[in-house]
Amino acid sequence: MYDGTGPAAGSEGKGGVPTRAPPRALFVPVSGPSGMGEFARARGLADALKARWPEVETHFLVHRDAPYARGFHHPLTLLPASPTLRTDEVVAAIRAFRPGVVVFDNAGRSGALRAARAAGAHAVYVSSRSRQRYKAFRLRWMRLLDDHWISYPSPIAGPLTAVERFKLRLMGQPEIRFLDAAIAPPDEAAAETLLAGGAAPEVIIVPGGGSQFHDSAMTPARFARWGEALAARGHEVVFVAGPSFTAEIAPSPRLRVLRGVGGGALMALLMRSRLVLVNGGDTLLQAIVLGKPCVAVPIAGDQAARIAACTALGAAAAPKPDDVVATCAALLDDAARREALAAAARSAGFTDALPGMVARLGAHLGLT
Repeated sequence: MYDGTGPAAGSEGKGGVPTRAPPRALFVPVSGPSGMGEFARARGLADALKARWPEVETHFLVHRDAPYARGFHHPLTLLPASPTLRTDEVVAAIRAFRPGVVVFDNAGRSGALRAARAAGAHAVYVSSRSRQRYKAFRLRWMRLLDDHWISYPSPIAGPLTAVERFKLRLMGQPEIRFLDAAIAPPDEAAAETLLAGGAAPEVIIVPGGGSQFHDSAMTPARFARWGEALAARGHEVVFVAGPSFTAEIAPSPRLRVLRGVGGGALMALLMRSRLVLVNGGDTLLQAIVLGKPCVAVPIAGDQAARIAACTALGAAAAPKPDDVVATCAALLDDAARREALAAAARSAGFTDALPGMVARLGAHLGLT
């Protein structure tokens, strides 16, 4: 558990002069042995916040069995389970760390929100699924939240319903923000190091964190098989293996497997590629914001509808699993079809949400 290291607000310095605690942000993403979308979003936000204001102290609460927790570059507390299931530990961390803002990403219960309020912290909740969105629109939560960020653009997540608009008029809070996608600043140097001087990828494959979800038969290993087939056809393929990916991949001079890819490096790799093969998570929206042609296959139960919304905009192709290799190969051989997808992605009007997210946290911390 967080040990409270660092000056507390109102503590005394030399000569009895009160010292002012540095601005502090606590990140509480849902986490566990599988899946990492919420953690990756929180990591990118914390990185951007520190880049803008280095004096900000950050801290994370993460499941101890989450593979991405190993070697993490922000201070963190490891919990026996996801933060939603460990409210007592979350409350204790809030009381000890005394943050100015707490970002709950699909995680947390009422007791944790009340603790944030009691500590004088601003509370931000990010919802990525309909169930979490419903929770955040309960009146007792709306009283406790300063911000509710709905992950994904309004055309994909769905606009505010009549009931949600009524509750907002009634309560006057929280501030609602739809997040198109959070784009980490591209890290070209990191991408170059990962590629080790090799050719830029024709297709980059990003199946997510690397684990299989209980509500889908699709697996990251299937994405690996598609990568092997595309490499066998002579295409330069980069496969981004998430921290939970353990499946074997047949070695090939045209198929490179990259591990430990940070957010900035991933954005740089996406920008270098001609085609992106991806699941229906955050990376799909990031690639669309970057104007990249995408082929998308759902790997979790909530992703099919999201992919369908993107295909309805013309911003992605969604073949059946047995047709993925043929679809990717055809697009790689047809620049006009790729450009049509890319043009539709650009015309969707989605933008980078990260600057606004950082600015809002800065406002909560009194930095803007």
